[in-house]
Formats: sequence, C-alpha cells, structure tokens
Amino acid sequence: MPKTDDLKKASKKKLRKTVGKLLKQLEAPAAPVAEPQAAPAAAPVKAAKPVSPLAPAGLPALPEIAGVRVAAVAAGVKYQNRRDVMLVHLAPGTTIAGAFTRSTTRSAPVLDCQSKLGLPSDGPAAILVNSGNSNAFTGRNGVEAVQRITNAVADRLGMAETRVYTASTGVIGQPLPWEKITAKIDDLAVNLAPGNMADAAAAIMTTDTFPKAATRTIDLPGGPVSIVGIAKGSGMIAPDMATMLVYIFTDAKVPQPQLQKMVSALVPGTFNAITVDSDTSTSDTLMVCATGQSAATPITDLRSKPARAFQTALAEVMTDLAHMVVKDGEGATKFVTVRVTGARDDADARRVAMSIANSPLVKTAIAGQDPNWGRIVAAVGKSGAEADRDRLTIRFGDVLVAENGWVAPSYTEDAGAAHMRQPEITIHTDLGLGSGAFTAWTCDLTARYIEINADYRS
Repeated sequence: MPKTDDLKKASKKKLRKTVGKLLKQLEAPAAPVAEPQAAPAAAPVKAAKPVSPLAPAGLPALPEIAGVRVAAVAAGVKYQNRRDVMLVHLAPGTTIAGAFTRSTTRSAPVLDCQSKLGLPSDGPAAILVNSGNSNAFTGRNGVEAVQRITNAVADRLGMAETRVYTASTGVIGQPLPWEKITAKIDDLAVNLAPGNMADAAAAIMTTDTFPKAATRTIDLPGGPVSIVGIAKGSGMIAPDMATMLVYIFTDAKVPQPQLQKMVSALVPGTFNAITVDSDTSTSDTLMVCATGQSAATPITDLRSKPARAFQTALAEVMTDLAHMVVKDGEGATKFVTVRVTGARDDADARRVAMSIANSPLVKTAIAGQDPNWGRIVAAVGKSGAEADRDRLTIRFGDVLVAENGWVAPSYTEDAGAAHMRQPEITIHTDLGLGSGAFTAWTCDLTARYIEINADYRS
C-alpha cells in the first residue's frame, strides 16, 4: 500500500498540472469576437399633425365665383410634397378692398399691398400667396423678392404690376427664396381654373391643422350674389386690423370706396375680435375682391336694402372664418365666447373682453376645465376699464356664478365645472355701469401650444 506522504505528493503534482493548464488558457490570446453590427439608423419620422378637435367636418361646397380663377402648386419654399403657393386671377374691373396689420415691423408684401390698394385701374388683377416664409424683417432682400414675384406674374398674365398683390406667411427673418416661386409661375398660369378654391385654402396653411373656407349666396334685385372666403391662421393671432391671411371673393358689383367702407366697418367685430395668444403678426392681410360679374344691380348706396343685405352676408362669412381661426388655435381644445355687457361704453367693453380672452390664467383654467371665476375677476380688474366690484355679474353659459360683489348663493362648483367640460363655452361678464358691449372669441391654452411653438423652426 502506498504511504500517506506518497499520496499527498501525487495529489499536489496533479493539482499543479491542472493549475498550469488553466494558467496557459488564460494567458493565450482571446479568439476575436465579431463586433455586433449596429442597425442602420432609422430616418426620423415626423408624427402626423393632429387635427384640431374643434375642426368642422369638412369644407362647405364652394360655388364658383365668376371672374375668379385659382391655381395652387408645390414650390418647396419650406414644405416638401405639399402645395405652398397659390395664384388668383381676377377679371378686369375687379374692385379690391383690404385691411392690414398695423405692426411697425410689417412685412414687405404688406407694405407693397398697402401702396397699391385703391389705385385706379380697370384691368385684371392677381394675388399670389406663399406659405412657409413670411418675407418679414428681410430688409432690401424682401423688397426685391416682392418686385421679382409681382413682375413675373404681371408679365405672364399680361397685367399692370400695380395690380399684382402678394402675401407671405411663415418664419420671420429668413430671406424668401423667390426663385422657387417665379419658377412655378407658368405652372400656376396654365392651371388657373374657377374650381380650385379648396386647393388654394390648403396652400396657404402653415401650422393650421385644417383648411378654412366659408360661403354665402343671397338674392338681390337683378340676380343672386355669391361670396366665398378662405383663410389661414392658427398661432400669432391677436390681430390689429384683420388676421393672418384672409381672401374673400364675390361677384357683386361694388365700387372700391363703398367696398372699403364695408370692410373697414366689419373688421372690428370679426377679425379684430379674436385672439389665440395675444401676438399680432407682421403679415396680417385681409382682401375682399368684387368682380362685378353678377347680374345683380350694382351696390352704390350703403344705406340701401341690397347694400345692407350684402353687408350682412359678408359679415357672416368674415365671422365664420374668424371663428375657424380660433378653433384651429395652436393646441386648442375649447372654443370660448367672451361676452361683456353693461360697460360704460363699447371701448371699455372691448378692453375687458380682450383682457379676459388674453389672460393665460383664464385660458389655462379653461384647458383644465376648472371654473376658476376668481381669474375672471382679476382680468376685469387689470383691464384698465372702469369697473365696480359690487356691480359685477359673471356667468358661465346659463350658470350664474357671481353677483353683487360675491359668489352667487345659487352657484355650485359642479354646475360651473359641467359647463367647462363642453367643447364650446361662454363667459359672460356684465359690469352694470352702462350700455357698452363687446364680444370676443378665444381658445384655451394647452401644453400643445408650447410644443408647437418650441418646434416651429425645426
């Protein structure tokens, strides 16, 4: 039998041999391991723009306006694979009225249109609009871009350059690539047709989530008159004349001075009564064009019954478009009517209405469906209008909220919250001081508004 010491020696020798093998394996160079192949980076996919929950079901049926032909194309000014330039050809004799932003930094197209409006001419006219670039705060480059475009349109369509109006909407401070637009003038000219108004409404959109159009037809002595309007606007909405871009066409016969008087009278209660974010644009433009192609009797006396009927229909189209701009407010989920009555005068009523409509505290409370009526009181107080706490009455729709300087005994938070849950809400404030009244329209302020504007130039 082997001795114990011999067994121990054999075990140690075996252990040393095993350890040696392990050390050699560890010291040997490692077999190359194939690097995992990185998956190719996926192209960033921009999420589809959500349509406003307040959007109408679709565009109304738009009648063709005699004397108006329209075309829209994709020029790639900023956006890709979508129409972004529209051209309107207006028959000889068309009269044009307008209103424009009073911003002291208004764009080159606005200044050019203002210089031409009202100039005598019986010839044809044209309007060219691009989206994606506002041609604002672009210095001499902006003026040259307008001249290049208006001259190209005038030459191609055979009209005076003074009868060509342009507008641009989009990013401020970037030179307009006018060459991309003038390169498409031929395409636009050959595609001019009466039935392309819906395409034009889409071509002028920027952050809009839906195209905007409205129409009315009325019977006047001698025949019917039709009105069709299109608009764009979603953010930077607190107009100081009209709003964003609005183009309205009618076949009525209306001399330019009378048409201008009507437009100027209607702007304060329509486009100057809306706000999304309290910011006035550099590019706000409203133009109303009357081709005179209807068989109806000319409208020359603004006190006449036909003139009043036409002005009422025009006001309805302008109001519809103004409401659509608010309903497409960036990130909007609520359409809000702010009615102020009982003010010392209409000017004070407007101050209070716009103070409420522009208040971030009011607008965020509405977004949260919170009937925080104290914020209404605060907005009245900061407006600068004459007010008396103990005469103030506040209603949310039909719900009496506060009166006589205190919350109404009948008011309950549940009733107020129920009204705030509706997609369209009304805030009615009566100051109890006089007969002044004004109605403004606004929307709520949501996190989506911040997202859109934080990413606007991306």
